[in-house]
This record gives sequence, structure tokens and C-alpha cells, in this order.
Amino acid sequence: MTDTLEQFAKIMPDLKGITSDSRAVKQGYLFAALPGTKADGRDYIQTAINHGARAILAPQGTMLPNNSKNIVLLTHENPRLALAKIAATFYKRQPETMVAVTGTNGKTSTVTFVEQLWQAQGYKATSMGTLKGHMTTPDAVALHANLADFAAAGVTHLALEASSHGLDQFRLDGAHFKAGAFTNLSRDHLDYHKNMDEYFTAKARLFSQLLPEGATAVINADTEEFSKLSAMCERRNIRILSYGRNAKDLKILKTTPTAHGQKVELGVMGTHKDI
Repeated sequence: MTDTLEQFAKIMPDLKGITSDSRAVKQGYLFAALPGTKADGRDYIQTAINHGARAILAPQGTMLPNNSKNIVLLTHENPRLALAKIAATFYKRQPETMVAVTGTNGKTSTVTFVEQLWQAQGYKATSMGTLKGHMTTPDAVALHANLADFAAAGVTHLALEASSHGLDQFRLDGAHFKAGAFTNLSRDHLDYHKNMDEYFTAKARLFSQLLPEGATAVINADTEEFSKLSAMCERRNIRILSYGRNAKDLKILKTTPTAHGQKVELGVMGTHKDI
């Protein structure tokens, strides 16, 4: 990865944009020729060059067409991961504090609540989730372009949904997270993931690879996955905050239905709270 990024750094001043869609290539762009389940981006390298591509990112072993003088070829064994790192380098800026939420259910609600809590504290905060137009995590280029736009607009705090597709396809790599959260895991997206083990592995990338050492993981203690995720975080020196009825840190003691919602009694770090 280091060699690929070093090559990219040399040509970055000459680049005008990045895309993995050959139809969107313009003069001076880098085209990421990514193999996919329905199409192979390598089949469109010539089209990208015809549209003015300055550089091509592709899997190792890729050869450029014969008429590719002055075209820079960047190769990597994992071009999707390389694209995310390249996009992060190209767009540069990100909000100072970012958190990601993964799980089957509750992601959109959670990132919305986090956004509202931050705003109540006076931070310029926003969130990225399905309610704001994304059916899943945006592709790596769009994600990092959005992060740069948010930072330029003065956003300091961002909460975003980390979908299993986005994590599996390395779309969030290159983003600098301070914390990550796990809600739950139930049967979903098995049209994409072959089985529940693969589904969990995709979700777990947030904790096993994306969160840096010293970050915080907020994990649902009432799930079967709690022990596995906690062990991952402990190995990587990531602080763990548990929540739920079986939690030690944010413990649900009692819930009582009311006419307009519910009353919740919490044990917060050993202190009793009524909400």
C-alpha cells in the first residue's frame, strides 16, 4: 500500500478528480478499474483513456492498452482499499470528530440521536444515513468528497452509518474515527453475504481494522456478538463501553411504559439515572 500511495502522491498535483465510473471520467482524472460482481472495470480502461484519464488504478497484473503513453498505472492487490486511501489523500479534509455505527437495526436512529446530542452541546454536527438519501454507505470517492465538504463548511462532528456493504467493500477506509458502535445482528443482506458468519465479519471490520488504537467501542452487551467484539477491541487497545440490560457501563435497570413513551432507569458507570 505504501508504494501505491507514494506513486499517487507524485501525480496528485496533476489530477483533477477521481472516479470508478468510466462515464464520469474527465480530462486529468484517475480512473479506478475495479472488478465487480456484474462488471469488470478493467474492461473500460480504454474508454477512460479516451475521455482523458491521466492515471489508472487497477488490480496487480493489469496491463494498459498499447496506445497508453503518458498514462500512469497504479496497481494494488486490493484496489478497493487502495482507492479509499487515495480518495482520503486527495480530498484531505475530514471533520475533527467522527463516529461510525454498524449493526442490522438501529443505525439510522443512533446516528440521528448522536447528531442531536452534539448539536444540543453547541457543536456544528451532522450525520450521514439512509434518511439523508443514501441506501448504503456511499462509495469511497463520494464519501471522502462529502467529508471534505462537511469540513469546509465548518462541521466538526459527524456520525455516520457503516453498512456491511460499505465495510466489506472498504468504502470507509481512510476515515479517521474516534469511536464506533454496534447495535445488533439479525438475518439480513444474505443476498450479498453468503452466510451469517460473513455478515458478522463484514460488520466486525469496524472494530478489527478501522478503529485506531485508543478509540472507543460502544457495544450492545445483550447480543451474542458482544464477547467476540470485546475480545477484538481488547487486543487492539480500544476502550469498551457496554450498554444494555447485561451491561456494566450503561445498564438498563428498568423500563416503564408511559402515555407518551417510556420511563427508563439506567445505571451509568455505577450511578443511578432516571430518564
